[in-house]
Amino acid sequence: MNYFEIASILVSLSAIFGYINEKYLKLPTTIGLMLISIIFTLFTIIIGYVFPEVLAHQKELISSIDFSEVLLDMMLSFMLFAGALHTNVQRLKELARPVLGFAVVSTLISTFLVGSLMYFILNLLGLHISFIYALLFGALISPTDPIAVLGILKKAKIDKKVETVIVGESLFNDGVGVVIFLTILGIAKKGMENFDMIHILELFSIEVFGGIILGLVIGWVTYQMMKAIDSFDVEVLVTLATVMGGTLLAHKLHVSAPLAMVTAGLMIGTDRVRQNAMSEITEAYVDKFWELIDVILNIVLFVMIGMELLIIEFKPEYLAAGIIGILIVLFSRYLALKPLLKYFERKIKFIPHTDYIMTWGGLRGGISIALALSIPDNPYKELILLVTYVIVIFSILVQGLSLEKLVKKLKNEKDESIPDSQ
Repeated sequence: MNYFEIASILVSLSAIFGYINEKYLKLPTTIGLMLISIIFTLFTIIIGYVFPEVLAHQKELISSIDFSEVLLDMMLSFMLFAGALHTNVQRLKELARPVLGFAVVSTLISTFLVGSLMYFILNLLGLHISFIYALLFGALISPTDPIAVLGILKKAKIDKKVETVIVGESLFNDGVGVVIFLTILGIAKKGMENFDMIHILELFSIEVFGGIILGLVIGWVTYQMMKAIDSFDVEVLVTLATVMGGTLLAHKLHVSAPLAMVTAGLMIGTDRVRQNAMSEITEAYVDKFWELIDVILNIVLFVMIGMELLIIEFKPEYLAAGIIGILIVLFSRYLALKPLLKYFERKIKFIPHTDYIMTWGGLRGGISIALALSIPDNPYKELILLVTYVIVIFSILVQGLSLEKLVKKLKNEKDESIPDSQ
């Protein structure tokens, strides 16, 4: 099956799923698409028992997709640039230190906590896994997903400071998480005996800081080009070239493409660039173009996730590991956030129960699945993928649907705790 056929099937299914959600379910896009993907997958499995050739055809389609190339090398950069472009940069600047602190320090702490606890629990369950692959799981599940977070947080109407921190953290910790993931994956491939801490730290620093610097340079060049012309169609094309050319350049320079795209997107989305380089019509077209790209890629990603489940072998112990993994991931996120919240609350007055809101509002989404799918074939891949999928389903369907209620409940508790003035 060629790439055009694969793309045609994915886009057609995506359009149908998007239509069903908008017409009938009317749920936030991320939640609705995840729910439809699950139903579609279950329906396809049932059909497969009756007509085995249908399931065989589906499996052939999935096996022909190189998830590592499609997700990591292509989709991730587009999704992160689109998310960064629509972020309130001014508010993000005011909270830059906590955002970067949570994105880097909390992600590292969470990676180690999740990896260590999962290693202990999985081996206790008889699902023997090496420590390095448990850490790899910790790295892919620790970053929160800006795509899943953005729409749901707006609906929940939480405090703007907390919303900015969660969204900003999600944008940057994806880039950091990918770097951590690729670093650990490199160690896993080479073996622990070739582990060199100095070399790993050096590579990590180059990936992170190199990605941010490249993003600043690409963002500045894009700004200068857009400033020099007034043609909305060409300017939209310039932003598209920024992502495609920038991602290619980042891979050639061996720096983090996700971090480069987040940085470039934030820079191009600033009020200064919008005022000086974009007319009103250009700004409208750029925003709508990237909103459309974002929606299309998310729908396609959730369709791909649902289809991938068709080739995974379900085992009761894998499902049990996934349920335990939900608790471990939430517990680890809470512990990873708590010391930084204590540190920053001296300078920034967060609302009460920010730790609970950030823990429950740190949704996992397509990016965690994308990283899990990109793991080369090995004895642990199916276990990691299924556990990741269970956590993502819980995160989007349960946490996503209940976040608004949690925020309201905590707000009511706060109001009731304030004594009457009479």
